[in-house]
Amino acid sequence: MVELLTVMGYGDGKVSKRTNDEGLDGVIKEDKLGLDKIYVQAKRYAANNSVGRDVVQSFSGALDGKGARKGVFITTSYFTDNARKYAERLEAKKIILIDGMELSKLMIDHNVGVDIVIHI
Repeated sequence: MVELLTVMGYGDGKVSKRTNDEGLDGVIKEDKLGLDKIYVQAKRYAANNSVGRDVVQSFSGALDGKGARKGVFITTSYFTDNARKYAERLEAKKIILIDGMELSKLMIDHNVGVDIVIHI
């Protein structure tokens, strides 16, 4: 996910350690100069297993712990309506939610983690 965001034009990124990551999977620079940081959370769920408000709210709390104002939450599944509404209502910070469908499109558009096969 960090690689995808970097290819999309954000600055350098790094993946957090697997243990004691404080609920954050990675961090990227908002731009090439690193004027601001964007924290990343990624959840690989089955297509029928939704990400609810409680999980997004926990990510929001992890951002607070870092003093961060920006985050990207990516899942291979989908977000519940309550999760989306929660993220939209935040005023002190911005959390972007990327579900599995949008993630697939971004990966294809930016040729990250995919192989394009042309059938003749």
